[in-house]
Amino acid sequence: MEHYAGLDVSLEQTSVCVVDAQGQVVCEAKVASEPEALIYFLCRQDLEIARVGLEAGPLSQWLHAGLVTAGFEAVLLETRHVKAALSAMTVKTDRRDARGIAQLLRLGWYRPVHAKSVSAQEVRSLLTARKLIQGKLLDIESGIRGVLRGFGLKVGTISRGRFEARILELVAGQAMLETVARSMLAARGALQTEFARLHRSLLGLVRADPVCQQLMSVPGVGAIVAITFRSGVDNPARFLRSRDVGPHFGLTPRKYQSGELDVTGSISKVGDRMVRTALYEAANVMLTRTVRMSALKSWALAVAKRRGAKKARVALARKLGVILHRMWVDGSDFRWTSEATVMA
Repeated sequence: MEHYAGLDVSLEQTSVCVVDAQGQVVCEAKVASEPEALIYFLCRQDLEIARVGLEAGPLSQWLHAGLVTAGFEAVLLETRHVKAALSAMTVKTDRRDARGIAQLLRLGWYRPVHAKSVSAQEVRSLLTARKLIQGKLLDIESGIRGVLRGFGLKVGTISRGRFEARILELVAGQAMLETVARSMLAARGALQTEFARLHRSLLGLVRADPVCQQLMSVPGVGAIVAITFRSGVDNPARFLRSRDVGPHFGLTPRKYQSGELDVTGSISKVGDRMVRTALYEAANVMLTRTVRMSALKSWALAVAKRRGAKKARVALARKLGVILHRMWVDGSDFRWTSEATVMA
């Protein structure tokens, strides 16, 4: 008889529940959140386990890889879907969550999540670290401006290269402000150095990756957008149709229909936020900075004229996702049509 194992993963321990084909609980336990401990527990039961399921989360990729290597059919479940399915429980515990996940596996009422390759996870960690340091760098610059503003010292619009000289010029002759400013500028300098190092690493990966070079032939798509999209998609074959890329990354409108009520809302914002942001920024660059016209930009400008610039950027971001995926699958470059050249 087939059995199904549900895992509710926490940082230290994982709740495990195994049910049979009729939904009866066979065994339950708390196991250390380590692949070896989970594999040992499942093998020790001497049961025919058809499938092992766990929610997508910080530890899930690591545990999933260990279970698959050990020969189990492991499935990553979409967090929103699991939350909605288990929301009817009046009492929520890790044990009950593991039971619910096991029942979802048995019934087949779940949505699997793609398990990224190790290389895609490494690139994603590099992008995340770069974004984090960039955010802290901007926070320190804003903090310096805020401190000086309280003394009537206005930094004004200044380039990043002249920022430090401008701050030292403003605080000259004020001992306390000089102490504060020099400490914060030292922290800013360290962050700038590490940010530049991570940025160079990303650019090195892009130069060595033919897929990224191919995607960068699209106007508005630079190195960061290309490698973000590549690591987010990971395997283009997991999308049967290129038009599925937009809904996967949350770039299609939400829909709520019940009886006479029919509401179309803003975009769903599901999926990878980093990829969605990168596509939106690429669309904005194409509309506002790219000089050369193309059929794609002409289409987006027509949408902007009818529906507004914001909706045009979202629509263009969605279409960019479709185009980038199709280019990746076909191995083709972006095509500047003859019609677009005449329009320019």
